[in-house]
Amino acid sequence: MTPTTHDFEAQRIDGTPVSLSDFKGRVLLIVNTASACGFTPQFAGLEALHKTYGPQGLTVLGFPCNQFGAQDPGSNGEIAAFCTLNYGVTFPMMAKVDVNGAGAHPLFQHLTQAAPGLLGSKAIKWNFTKFLVGKDGLVLKRYAPTDTPKGLAKDIEAALSA
Repeated sequence: MTPTTHDFEAQRIDGTPVSLSDFKGRVLLIVNTASACGFTPQFAGLEALHKTYGPQGLTVLGFPCNQFGAQDPGSNGEIAAFCTLNYGVTFPMMAKVDVNGAGAHPLFQHLTQAAPGLLGSKAIKWNFTKFLVGKDGLVLKRYAPTDTPKGLAKDIEAALSA
């Protein structure tokens, strides 16, 4: 049986484990984030999606990553404080992970297999690559870092109504 996103586990930014099966029946937007990137202001848009669509069944999950230009070198505590202070982030932030290479988090190995990038590329090219996951845990779509959170609204609405 093909695994779904619900088959994976992660750690919250405070270190507590979370099973993604806890999100069954919710639409997920999973994003690899960074605190010092040109796309970092997308935190505000992600928070807006969380506030707008959260009550309807969307959960945004942020996964800090330091693999692109070393743009998130801080500790999990520093990253959490940055996101809260600068962008008022209230959606769940996870512990820092690798998204590419031999040490890539199993969730991101799954996401990149299920939704390859341009020309079938499995690797994530930069911070703020986004994956939309349906209520059933199946990956619906992959978005580039340049795709703004606001630009995902129609796809999120479709996933919520599915």
